Amino acid sequence: MTSPTRSLIGLKVAILATDGVEEVELVQPRDVLSAAGATTQLVSVHLGQIQAMNHDVEKGNSYVVDQLVGDVTPDDFDALLLPGGTTNPDKLRRSPEAVDFVKGFFARSKPVAAICHGPWMLVEADVVRGRTLTSYPSIHTDIRNAGGEVTDEEVVVDDQLVTSRNPQDLPAFCTKIVEVFRA
Repeated sequence: MTSPTRSLIGLKVAILATDGVEEVELVQPRDVLSAAGATTQLVSVHLGQIQAMNHDVEKGNSYVVDQLVGDVTPDDFDALLLPGGTTNPDKLRRSPEAVDFVKGFFARSKPVAAICHGPWMLVEADVVRGRTLTSYPSIHTDIRNAGGEVTDEEVVVDDQLVTSRNPQDLPAFCTKIVEVFRA
């Protein structure tokens, strides 16, 4: 994992997630970003708490939501993190506000990082066309059908977009998001 430097002081990162988020994909990047000096806010489709999961089937901890996605815009943040978990992005992509929120980061050329099933939100936001990325294998076809090119690497950077395949890729993913978010 990246060594905590204070290179992201002043950077505000939205973490878009809801119930079913893969806990380690929420917590490890959040902690690395915080250690690097960034301020993170958990943005969701409902207020209160979200239920994290481990391996999609075992309940993890609950996390307090900082902001409702309908109450914020990409202008309120410098970067976006999209953790995975199978049900998390599946629920998020049914929210027009969440989809528009993701689109807004691309429209403003702000950095976005997505891991595992997180790229499903990129497909729903129609922002993968012409991009190279990676993801959990079960959504490769969705990415290709949306016009993206899929590669099987632990971390892929395409301009301001950082993607990874699964929790085993978190060390490389976390290092790369600090690097790209700092740029």
